[in-house]
Amino acid sequence: MSDQSILKKTASELSTLIARQELTSEQVVYAHLEKMVQLQPSLNAAAFVNWEGALKEARVLDQQLAGGKIKGKLHGVPFTVKDWIDVAGIPCAGADIKYAERVPAQDATVVRRLRQAGGIVLAKSAVLVESEMYGRVCNPHHVGASPGGSSSGEAALIAAYASPLGIGSDSGGSIRQPAGYCGIAGLKPTSGRVPLTGHFPQINPLGDPRTVIGPMARNVQDLCLALNIMAGEDGVDPSVMPVPLSSPMDVAIRGLRVAFYTSVDEALNVAPVAQEIVQAVQNVAKLLEKSGCRVQEMAPPLSIEAMAITRDYWARPESGSWDEWQVNSMVSTLSADRVEQHLFAWDKYRRSLLRFMNDVDIIICPIAERTAAFTGEDEGSVIFTAPYSLTGYPVVAIPVTKSSNGLPIGVQVIAGPWREDRALAVALVIEQAFGGAPADAGGG
Repeated sequence: MSDQSILKKTASELSTLIARQELTSEQVVYAHLEKMVQLQPSLNAAAFVNWEGALKEARVLDQQLAGGKIKGKLHGVPFTVKDWIDVAGIPCAGADIKYAERVPAQDATVVRRLRQAGGIVLAKSAVLVESEMYGRVCNPHHVGASPGGSSSGEAALIAAYASPLGIGSDSGGSIRQPAGYCGIAGLKPTSGRVPLTGHFPQINPLGDPRTVIGPMARNVQDLCLALNIMAGEDGVDPSVMPVPLSSPMDVAIRGLRVAFYTSVDEALNVAPVAQEIVQAVQNVAKLLEKSGCRVQEMAPPLSIEAMAITRDYWARPESGSWDEWQVNSMVSTLSADRVEQHLFAWDKYRRSLLRFMNDVDIIICPIAERTAAFTGEDEGSVIFTAPYSLTGYPVVAIPVTKSSNGLPIGVQVIAGPWREDRALAVALVIEQAFGGAPADAGGG
C-alpha cells in the first residue's frame, strides 16, 4: 500500500489493517512522520516531532503483534497531542516561551490511556494561531487562512493527513473552531467526562468548569473510538463523574427533538452570520427533518448573558498549580462581590439552558459567524461556542460543505449533559449525508 493510501485511512481503518497484519505500525508511523515533516515549512503545525521515539515504539508493537499479542484497540496507530497536554519525556511548553525547556515526567491521563490501548505519540502540536513560542500556524486549505485557536496545530495536522487522530482541549471553542475552520470532526465532551489530569497549564475544575480535553479526527467513528478510551475516572481529577458512556449506535434518530438557529441578539454587536453558513445549518435541519427528527427553528435563551459571564470569567485569575495558589501576573478586575455575582449569574444561566433542554434533545447552530479568517482579518467571536462551555454540554463539530472561497463550513451538534451518544449519532447522520471532511485538505 502506498504512503498516500495509508495517509487517507482513518484511525479505525488503520487499527483494523494493522491487527490483520496487512500493514505494519512502522509503515503507518513512518508515512505520517514523513508527511508531517514535509508540511512543516508551510503549515508550522508541529511543536515537537517524536521521530525516533515513535518509530521505536512502532517496531516494538509490530514484534508483539507477530507474537500474537494485541495491546488494545489502537495497537500501532499514531496520534498527536496538543502542546497543552503532557507526554512523558517530550517537551510541553503550554504555549509559553518561559517553559520551553519543560519536559514532564508523566503522561496526562488521556495520553496514558491511548498509549495503553496501543497508540503511538507522533508529535506535539502547536497551540494558538500565532505565538512567540511557535510562530504562526496555517490552515491546510489555504496557508493564508487561520486554523483557529487554540487547538490550531492539532486541527491542521489532522486535516492535512499528517495525523489520523489527535487530542485537543476546549475552554470556549478551542476544539470546535479549529475543527470547523480546518474541516475535521471534533468533540467537546461533557464537563467531567474526561480527566484533565496532565493539562498544562493545570486546570482547576471548580475554578474553570468550562475546559475539557477531547478527541479530534477526520470522522465521527474515530471520535467514538477515542472517547471510549479516554473517558472515566482516574482517581486524581475529582471533577470526573462515574456516568456510563452510551453508544451512539443505540440512539434512535427518529423522533429526536431538534432546535436550530443561525443568528444571535443584535445587542451583542457581532458580525452577521455569513449566508453560506446560514444555508449550511438550514440544510442540516432539513436533513434531520427528513430523517424523522422533530425540527423547529428556535434559539436558546440569554445569549447576551452568556458573553457577559464569559468576559467576567476572563477577568478572574487562575492558579497554575493544583497544590499551591500560583497565579500569573494578571490582577483581577473584579471585586469579591462581583465574583460572587458572576458565579450567581453563571448558575442562573445554566438553569435557563437546562430548562430549554427539557424540551429539546439536540441543538444545531453555526460554529462561528464566518469561515476561517485570512491574515489581518478579524478572527471572529466565540458567540456560538462559549454558551455550551458555560453549561458543560457535549458538542460535536462536524464539517458540512465548503464556502465559495474553498474554506470549510461546519456546524455544532449540541446535546444535553452526558448525552454524547445523541450528539455523535446525529453527527454520524450529517457526516453520511454531506461526506464528512473534505478529502483534499493537504493530502496531495
